[in-house]
Amino acid sequence: MFGGKLGWGELLLIAMIALLFFGPSKLGDLGKGLGDAIKNFKGAMKEGEEGSTPAAPSAGAVEKK
Repeated sequence: MFGGKLGWGELLLIAMIALLFFGPSKLGDLGKGLGDAIKNFKGAMKEGEEGSTPAAPSAGAVEKK
């Protein structure tokens, strides 16, 4: 429908509308909140990757049933 790409003109128009709608102080808070959310999401993804791989059993360990 739209071609899937936004040019500089469209991005500028969206930024101006957001500035008018939210105001400068709210827009700054919104950007900070979005940045914090992305940072937390990346941290959680790294934690998930580290915890998802099971530890290999040591060579001397033998399971007994």
